[in-house]
Amino acid sequence: MSGDTTDLIHPVILCGGSGTRLWPASRESFPKQFIPLAEAHRSSFQATAARVTDGSVFARPAIITANDARFIVAEQLAQAGLAADILLEPARRDSAAAVTVAALHAAARNPNALVLILAADHVVGDDAAFLSAVRAASLGAKAGFIMTLGIVPTSPSTAYGYIQPGSPLPGAAGEAGSRKVERFLEKPKADRAEQLIAEGALWNSGYFLFRADVMLDELRTHSPEVLAAAEASLAAATRDLDFLRLDTEAFLQSPQISVDYAVMEHTTRAAVLPVSFPWSDIGTWGALWEVSPQDADGNATRGRVALHGTRNSLVHSEGELLTTVVGLDDVVVVSTPDAVLVTSRERGGEVKNLVEQLRARKEPEADAHRLMYRPWGNYQRIDIGTRFQVKRITVKPGARLSLQKHFHRAEHWVVVHGTAEVTVDDQVTLVHENEAIYLPIGCVHRLANPGKIPLELIEVQVGSYTGEDDIIRIEDVYGR
Repeated sequence: MSGDTTDLIHPVILCGGSGTRLWPASRESFPKQFIPLAEAHRSSFQATAARVTDGSVFARPAIITANDARFIVAEQLAQAGLAADILLEPARRDSAAAVTVAALHAAARNPNALVLILAADHVVGDDAAFLSAVRAASLGAKAGFIMTLGIVPTSPSTAYGYIQPGSPLPGAAGEAGSRKVERFLEKPKADRAEQLIAEGALWNSGYFLFRADVMLDELRTHSPEVLAAAEASLAAATRDLDFLRLDTEAFLQSPQISVDYAVMEHTTRAAVLPVSFPWSDIGTWGALWEVSPQDADGNATRGRVALHGTRNSLVHSEGELLTTVVGLDDVVVVSTPDAVLVTSRERGGEVKNLVEQLRARKEPEADAHRLMYRPWGNYQRIDIGTRFQVKRITVKPGARLSLQKHFHRAEHWVVVHGTAEVTVDDQVTLVHENEAIYLPIGCVHRLANPGKIPLELIEVQVGSYTGEDDIIRIEDVYGR
């Protein structure tokens, strides 16, 4: 790969989804791609973004994510010292719309740009092997094929779709190992999976590498509705801080369909490169157990955990809670500050069904964590009861909350670390550590951190209603 910018690969990371099979750690408010799961100190999103930073191979990445995740994406990129274009989807429309926007976004720079589609929640065990595979697959992409990376199976998994490879591609791409796709297959049953592996089928990883013009031609032929909606939404996109907001009305015209169904199962240009680097989409707790370091008894643990007479299990404990397991094998135990999950490894995929039940019961834990991230920092619920709620609020240096008021509650703020700049109606007050301030019902107020260190305070809400929707924003620097 040369250093010529016209020859660079444009990586696009798809960063949607809620990862409900990894509940209660992964929830709608903070999904699995942002949680340190396979690695202790960085999320799979951060690892994915870091994997495509070689400036001799890759152009500036683009991230396609949901509006609600935009500040999490920006914060995690900043933590990792990375930069990217961030495009905001106004609604979920599956992967076809996102891939189309990615192709159009890259084509605006170079109509023949090579585009690499990556998922934010995949784990790759060998970055060098991944980069080598991308280089090899780019030969087929340059020749006009829509390449995908096919993982050589390590087991007859029923969790993945499969690809049957056909004849070698012509020229250098074929010499590098790329083959035409004979057909794509749905997730099989166990006996069929064994048969597919015996026949040389590959796992469908969901990585795609293509020339922008080729993908757009195929969309024009096979999914013109998706292409038209993406073109219109990108043409009417608006700039919001560091984000590019796709137009809502236009984007909603796109059918909700995956790129596999929209294009890959119809095109004659599909090709696959077999690869064997360690890989997982971490779709379930059992999949996380498989890629995690294990002790002599086959146990994978995280956090404050104690085990006795337990084997081949995953035990994940968040926060200060001590989680103990005695006399169980092949189980998953996950404890968070507000929810506990116990399941067998074998049936871990059914957690998604459990979450649907919780949503039907309107249990807040189905989608929301106690710790909630906001563009200015975060807050964590400590206690809640009739007519009161207690939170711990952390505000980043230089950040400030919206100018707002409440109709149903008063608030008491006690500063425990740093200095708060508090606006109450027309009065601005500096509140220091171990000082407090009272905000009566209906007052117009704002909290800001003018200092160089994080501001931490305890908020006590008292009133007839303490829900998050009792916030009337008058002014907000974050455009909410």
